[in-house]
Amino acid sequence: MDTPGRAAASPDLPEGIAAVIEALGMAADRTERIQMLLDLGQRFTEVPADVATRPFPEDRRVPACESEAFVWARPRADGTLDFYFAVENPQGVSARALAAVLQAGASGAPLEQVAALDASLAYRIFGNELSMGKSMGLGGMVAMVRQYAQQALGRPAAPSEPDPSADGPPRPPRCE
Repeated sequence: MDTPGRAAASPDLPEGIAAVIEALGMAADRTERIQMLLDLGQRFTEVPADVATRPFPEDRRVPACESEAFVWARPRADGTLDFYFAVENPQGVSARALAAVLQAGASGAPLEQVAALDASLAYRIFGNELSMGKSMGLGGMVAMVRQYAQQALGRPAAPSEPDPSADGPPRPPRCE
């Protein structure tokens, strides 16, 4: 079993995300890693008002996320994307930490790298101790970010995912 972060920085990950995984892998013990994750959660910044205001549209809600997370993407002049998040549950520490990592690490990153992110990223950051519910929500956040990048690259949604151009912004599949 891999220690979270030890299979670390892979060249296919956006640089900022790889750096977080590498730093988590250097934690001396579980307590230090948990503190690092809490610190990441405190770096979370809510979606700015010029991007979205409450009540947030349902098409931006992350399916299966217990923390009521929402995701937006805006194109940059260089063709990359900026990602924004809202986490409505004040107890959503893990969702806030992941949002901070994705916002800092995927914003401005090469779209090919962002489009290659998968739900295993949540385990690489938080470890294998994630509950099923938490892993579904965190994986859904990663899936929405990935789908925005795929859409920006002009790729259709994967066969298991709805076509984002058919009904608005990209949506990850619902877990049933």
